[in-house]
Amino acid sequence: MNANIDPAAPAAPAAGNGKRTKILLIIALIFIVLGALWAAYWVLVLSKRERTDDAYVNGNKVVISAQVPGTVVAVLADDTQLVKAGQVLVRLDPIDAQTSLARTASALAQTVRQVRQQKSTAEEYDSVIDTRKLELARAEADLAKRQPLLAAHAIAAEEVRHAEENVALARAALVQATRQATAAHALVDGTQVEENPAVLQAKDAYRDAWIAAERNAVIAPVTGYVAERSVQLGQHIQAGQSLMTVIPLNSLWVDANFKEVQLRNLRIGQPAEVRSDLYGGAYIFHAHVEGMSAGTGAAFSLLPAQNASGNWIKVVQRVPVRIQIDDADLAKSPLRVGLSATVTVDTTSREGPVLAADVSDKSVGDTQVYSQDLDKANAEADAVIRRNLGGNAK
Repeated sequence: MNANIDPAAPAAPAAGNGKRTKILLIIALIFIVLGALWAAYWVLVLSKRERTDDAYVNGNKVVISAQVPGTVVAVLADDTQLVKAGQVLVRLDPIDAQTSLARTASALAQTVRQVRQQKSTAEEYDSVIDTRKLELARAEADLAKRQPLLAAHAIAAEEVRHAEENVALARAALVQATRQATAAHALVDGTQVEENPAVLQAKDAYRDAWIAAERNAVIAPVTGYVAERSVQLGQHIQAGQSLMTVIPLNSLWVDANFKEVQLRNLRIGQPAEVRSDLYGGAYIFHAHVEGMSAGTGAAFSLLPAQNASGNWIKVVQRVPVRIQIDDADLAKSPLRVGLSATVTVDTTSREGPVLAADVSDKSVGDTQVYSQDLDKANAEADAVIRRNLGGNAK
């Protein structure tokens, strides 16, 4: 029976253990390599990224309000509609404003004619002065003729006295005419009719009435989409009352609420990536850090936390960081105000400032739609003045 025993049989388990050991070593080596790769990826990439999903799209909400009181006679825009800058959104009843405009136009025309009359009166007093000078010269000549005759006893002394009185009266009349001319010229000298203070005052009143009449049409100051419309037909509104909101979607940003422990490496100007749930995170919006809030969200809340209490519990605070999205990406993939987003900031470069170091001269927004009112009002007022100059522009 001993001859039937195979001497190689005990070696089989040893060979199986060696193969299993080799497989375990390979698996361990794979995990070591993966761990090393992950550590390198963390050191080189992830440690230089700050990410938060507590972020929301925000933008300017331009509140539309009337500049004058009145009754609404037309509503020309509704929620979700696109409106252009300068487009009429609401019209108010124009009757009162038009009546006031007509009244101030008449007052301006009358003032122009009165100033023309004052100029003519001043010129008339100039002619009176010339007349009074001639009368004075004649009276003095008469007196000069009579004085030698009195010395020769050719005339009575009473005639000379009358001649002297005539000279005194003529001189007084000249002084009176001179003062009247001075008073008349004080109202009109140094300016043309259209630049006379009385005309300018009437022109200002006309311009105010004209602008009030034009502002019965409530216009959009910017291009955007209408939201929160509350105005209705027949409603009597007051100046400054909110009627609707226009939101320009071509310039949006994201308010990313980073934890306070994430702020140490954030700098203004650092590049960022924004992903919105609207596009499933597939589209990446290119952005950059625009600035950081001066306080935490809790500090600016309606009811700030009172931490000086016995039951105080430390809570990690969040600070709003403004992430400005590139306008080109917004044009390709529009966003909406209030959408949630995920923001990842590349903090590799940390040379930028933590807070704004210089006073910014960048305009938050501007519009030219209201400045046109003044130019048109001046043109209309000048037309009224020209019509009443009567060919005399002096």
